[in-house]
Amino acid sequence: MKRKEFLHMAGMGLGALALPMLPFGSRMIDEAEALQGGMDVATKKSLADIALNAAKSGGATYADVRIGRYLNQFVVTRENRVQGIANAESFGLGIRVIANGSWGFAATNDVTPDGVAKTAARAVAVAKANSKIITEPVQLAPQKGYGEVAWKTPIIKNVFEVPLKEKIDLLLQVNGIAMSGGASFVNSALLAINEQKYFASTDGSYIDQDIHRLYPNFNVTKIDKASGRFQTRRSLSSPVGMGYEYLTPTPESKVQGIVTRYKDRYDILEDVKNATADVAQKITAKSVEPGKYDLILDPSHLWLTIHESVAHPTELDRVLGYEANYAGTSFLSLDKWKSGNFHFGSKLMNIVADKLQPGSLGAVGYDDEGVKCGKWDLVKEGVLVNYQAIRDQAHIIGLKASQGCCYAQSWADVQFQRMPNVSLQPGKGRLSVDDMIKNVQKGIYIIGDGSFSIDQQRYNFQFGGQTFYEIKDGKIVGMLKDVAYQATNQEFWNSLAAVADERDYRLGGAFNDGKGQPGQSNAVSHGSATSRFNGVNVINTARKIG
Repeated sequence: MKRKEFLHMAGMGLGALALPMLPFGSRMIDEAEALQGGMDVATKKSLADIALNAAKSGGATYADVRIGRYLNQFVVTRENRVQGIANAESFGLGIRVIANGSWGFAATNDVTPDGVAKTAARAVAVAKANSKIITEPVQLAPQKGYGEVAWKTPIIKNVFEVPLKEKIDLLLQVNGIAMSGGASFVNSALLAINEQKYFASTDGSYIDQDIHRLYPNFNVTKIDKASGRFQTRRSLSSPVGMGYEYLTPTPESKVQGIVTRYKDRYDILEDVKNATADVAQKITAKSVEPGKYDLILDPSHLWLTIHESVAHPTELDRVLGYEANYAGTSFLSLDKWKSGNFHFGSKLMNIVADKLQPGSLGAVGYDDEGVKCGKWDLVKEGVLVNYQAIRDQAHIIGLKASQGCCYAQSWADVQFQRMPNVSLQPGKGRLSVDDMIKNVQKGIYIIGDGSFSIDQQRYNFQFGGQTFYEIKDGKIVGMLKDVAYQATNQEFWNSLAAVADERDYRLGGAFNDGKGQPGQSNAVSHGSATSRFNGVNVINTARKIG
């Protein structure tokens, strides 16, 4: 290795503590090992049959097995150096059973015939022990077996096949643009995940899936030396269910406006240039005057509001109180749904759950219960019409089948209800963002997600953002800062007054959405077009109360 190359790569092993949490049982591997195919499908099927037969022999009336290989690559940089790199693999098997009417689960990384059989027996023993304290047996929605099927994220370029040096060079180029533009600090990262999952059940399914996710991001900070004040701006990228092609923008992927945004593809170099200019402008921006404003919310911001105020509250386990300790329950109680006329929002509020949306984080062919995924309405013309449910919840809301939204973060974790992609549908009439701005007399245009707070029933909330632009008499007049808006959930969504058309529809999302105890992480996208909410209360986050 040449000295120049050594200096360029020398920081690769540093900063590991700054990397995101790796899956249970992970071990560090090299790039070449990550590209190896892992266990072949025939061997997985043979091991799965051992698990299912052992569970049935032990007294299980139902069993499913998940064999998982999880690959993670994290590249993290700061200014002109690499802070940390990790290539990790986690491989093992989880077995879930019903015995004596109760669930049982066990997992192992001893993926051998003997290890699998012993784990199945342990899962049955757990179920039988649990059955002594249950009040009613598990009611599992029927599910037909699909036989041997496969599904793969339709990627063009596997990020794990891209040379590490190419990814490092890109991130350091991002940092260089920020520093040359006057930034005081900048960090950037590329996070990639490949889930190779094999599912089999006593229903007769043998499902092989290859799932890819990618998240490029950065954070730019500028300090005003005279005043000591500083501002930051994060990237406007979205984590996606795509390959490395996400970082190859096309003319069609750009959405022009105050800030250039991206649809389906992402120009990280242009975004960091814009971000560096934004932080300089944010330092001298006018502090917002509290009061009522019409808000125009970009999809890069609105995804988080949808996530917290709609997607989590429509999870049936929160509604039922099964999920309470991690981020609360839900105000959307069953009586509101049963009434058939609970007006969650205005008639423009059409919210859809979708596990098939191309490019989304939640896109899979089958969930972790072997249910074929699909799409359904949650809110239609402002009225609550459905929830998110899995096989053992379906009967509670009168469904004959699961909606296919069950997920476990790894082979070592038991699967449970996790949200699908939950999105606000675009407006039906032709409406651009510029047209929307022209109709606002006193408003704020918010781009990018920021801090948030929501109560234990997901009813009262507060959201910030990345950049804020003041609107007066139908025109953008300058940048604001210290902006956050507050509302009750129902009040906010009933103030929805306009939604741009499908030309502006874009995805945002969360790469690590936490839920459950013990906690698990899920990746999920939320789409929308730019939307206007009238008369929302805005506060100044820099002013003291009292």
